[in-house]
Amino acid sequence: MWLIAGAIFLACKAAILSRVQGGAWRRIAFLLAWPGMDARAFFHEKPMRVVPSEWIEALAKTIFGAALYFVVARRFGHPLAAGWIGMAGLIFLMHFGGFHLLSCAWRTIGVNAVPIMHSPATAVSLGEFWGKRWNLAFNELVERFVFRPCARKLGTTTASLAAFVGSGLIHDLVISVPAGGGWGLPTLYFILQWFGVATERSRLGRSIGLRRGWRGWLFTMIFTAGPAFFLFHPPFITNVILPMMRATFAL
Repeated sequence: MWLIAGAIFLACKAAILSRVQGGAWRRIAFLLAWPGMDARAFFHEKPMRVVPSEWIEALAKTIFGAALYFVVARRFGHPLAAGWIGMAGLIFLMHFGGFHLLSCAWRTIGVNAVPIMHSPATAVSLGEFWGKRWNLAFNELVERFVFRPCARKLGTTTASLAAFVGSGLIHDLVISVPAGGGWGLPTLYFILQWFGVATERSRLGRSIGLRRGWRGWLFTMIFTAGPAFFLFHPPFITNVILPMMRATFAL
């Protein structure tokens, strides 16, 4: 899993670097020391100021993720439950916590490394969740290499579907291939997300407020968390996450 993810990551980084101008040290830093994909911000924009409370928040998320992964998960007797808790801990440890700390460090020395997670739990629509709050590094890739080219030729509706299907196929490659099972379930998950986005943008969705307020928030949480079993399916938990946790002494 890590080899596949790393190969995709480096290939995308190289493709982005081929289109930007910048000094050698910053190009190396962008390639190897920052998970984000927003090269324009990293190379050319002034960073947002880092306040002490942001450091504390990032550190708290990192500690929380480590506690889930190394302490809480082992207390669950059922393997799937332990794997799910461990996976959630890993996401908090890396995406929410560790990468946020790295963003703070870069911005402190004057580089605009925009955090890749932007309070996804506060999103009041699926469009906002996937487009502006959840894993902005991956969103930058999909928008740059799938959505924009398709939108120019096929229109935004088809481009949106292509972006979600592309996301699903990439997740199948990273999740289902190393797991040796669960084929197509991650792609199905992202097709469901596209259907949810289309629903909230429809006349009916707008009339009942699926893109704002508590209705939009509830719709977003149900649609993202409800079918997550398809994305992180049992073969992935059993054949990838649990062995990784044992190898890292989390179980």
